[in-house]
Amino acid sequence: MKLKKIALGTLAVLAIAGTAGWYSLDKETRGLIATVPTNKDLLFWSQPQRDAAFRALDRISLLAKWHDIPAGNAPSALPPGPPLKLPLDVDAYLAGQRSAALIVLHDGKLRLERYGLDFDSKGRWTSFSVAKSITSTLVGAALRDGSIRSMDDKVSDYIPEMKGSAYDDVSIRQLLTMTSGVKWNEDYADPKSDVAQFNNHKPEEGVDALVSYMRKLPREVPAGTRWLYSTGETNLVGILVNRATKKPLATYLSEKIWVPAGMEQKATWILSKTGQEISGCCIQAAPRDFARFGQFILNGATVGGKPIVPEGWLEQATTSRTPIGQSGRGYGYQWWTYDTGAFTARGIFGQGIFIDPKRKLVIASNGDWGGGARDPSASAAREAFYLAVQKAVDDEGAAGAGGGAGK
Repeated sequence: MKLKKIALGTLAVLAIAGTAGWYSLDKETRGLIATVPTNKDLLFWSQPQRDAAFRALDRISLLAKWHDIPAGNAPSALPPGPPLKLPLDVDAYLAGQRSAALIVLHDGKLRLERYGLDFDSKGRWTSFSVAKSITSTLVGAALRDGSIRSMDDKVSDYIPEMKGSAYDDVSIRQLLTMTSGVKWNEDYADPKSDVAQFNNHKPEEGVDALVSYMRKLPREVPAGTRWLYSTGETNLVGILVNRATKKPLATYLSEKIWVPAGMEQKATWILSKTGQEISGCCIQAAPRDFARFGQFILNGATVGGKPIVPEGWLEQATTSRTPIGQSGRGYGYQWWTYDTGAFTARGIFGQGIFIDPKRKLVIASNGDWGGGARDPSASAAREAFYLAVQKAVDDEGAAGAGGGAGK
């Protein structure tokens, strides 16, 4: 495959894969991607650069390498349902979210599907930390398969390079709930934070880049005594699953979920500099397949009526295992939880999969928030949207029940 090199002023040189997929992007998008600096973390790209690149991270060949996640030949149906009647201006909501995609499934039926930012159903948008919840599900699959013996096994049982580090006596359960007690800085606005630095770390010879970085971190408090959000810890989870299953995460995800659960399109997973999927981030998938993953979880992580995780494990994963200092909220096994029984996968810049088992709801969203990675106003608007959808479904149910009683 030939590579074209594009030099633009003082920006770093990019090599762009000359594939049909690359040339399927419009000229303006290709031009914007060509300005993406390879020497700067994506957290600090301009908004136009993010708009262009979030739909094409797996087509910027020197910025990142990736593994394919193959889909099967029998996509699961998403039958249309009646349009969802919402007490809000959906167009205004999409604009405020800078949304690339928004899908609502109710009882397995497609009730709302909208796109923005010149994106559509055939493209792949990056997930950011939505990948954490997918990685967590692979832990459950590895437990059921017997590749992982117990949630109380130590990290160093599977990653011997962590022996002698602060993670030596941390359990898989504590890693999944982010209660390791190890120091970490997840400040997306700080270029010197751990989350901005770890992927640029030069590893020791023969050691995975992430392992090399994480095993040098100090302990702050005893394991199990404090919750602290850490993308690095999810990346350790991914390495652990890789070591346990002896398979690349992309292969394992395809075998356990992507093919049997009926995803429609192949997805991709960005790799670290040492060739390991960055499991706390960066699965590129079609919006409908993100929604299908939510439906798969809503259906109990089952394929053909058979769960891929141990009995009772998914309930533990999707209900609070540790408080996070917010009323009515908690954290499970890489899922954000609500005391109402709903739970969500969340990624920076507006990525999300919200699941409400009580109402049989899945809401999948992709975007590029204009106010930054965590954008508090956009986040609050999204929570309000979830509530509006829940209320609309409740109102439909109440109207249906009232109509039935009157007959």
